Amino acid sequence: MAKKIILYGLLLISFIGLIFSAYKIICWYIDNQKTQEQIENVEKFIEENSKDSTDNNMTIDFTSLIKENKETKGWMQIPNTNINYPFVQHKDNSYYLTHSFDNSYNNAGWIFLDYRNSIELLDTNTIIYGHGRVDGTMFGSLKNVLTEEWLNDSNNYKIRIYLPENTYTYEIFSAYHVNTTDDYLKTNFNSIEEYEEFLNLIKNRSTYSFPTNVTTNDKIITLSTCYNDKEKMVVHGKLIVED
Repeated sequence: MAKKIILYGLLLISFIGLIFSAYKIICWYIDNQKTQEQIENVEKFIEENSKDSTDNNMTIDFTSLIKENKETKGWMQIPNTNINYPFVQHKDNSYYLTHSFDNSYNNAGWIFLDYRNSIELLDTNTIIYGHGRVDGTMFGSLKNVLTEEWLNDSNNYKIRIYLPENTYTYEIFSAYHVNTTDDYLKTNFNSIEEYEEFLNLIKNRSTYSFPTNVTTNDKIITLSTCYNDKEKMVVHGKLIVED
């Protein structure tokens, strides 16, 4: 009798686990569908003749985009990745982890600027976050930066940031995955020596030797996402052009 009770108990636990897993898969699928709808919606704000542009002249209707979401700060594009989205900024770094561009609840989240940063004034280190989605949306394709195929084309090394009034171009100088830490998430530094130490830290972590040199005179951008459950995927670029 006791064995039957234990068996039934194990079967019940397995059944509950199966139901929970199915629920999570359904939720993930629904989030993906909603995210795809949001991506298709924001694409209408790019002028048709510049949708595939990678030469720093993409034209975006920011007036209409900001009407859709008043927290819109700019647009980001990285060649040969899926990253070609507007990015937003909230009063904290948690809201857009679970909300989409239209402010609806969505565990896929959206691409967002660190609340401490000013994209117009540019801090020493500008930080942008996004979930590393398995379907390649948001920062899910940032891992491409570590592949041989992507690295073989130096034209890929540019991060484009479009703003309503101007455009920034950054050149990647470091890319890596690292055990989860926040030591690369500093926005400003108390001294040149502190900044130099920081730059040495993130340069030495890079899994590829990029040709771009960076010094304490440079302002940089940091892109951060999940690589897996225990690691972060991180890309750093230095500002080379401001139009």
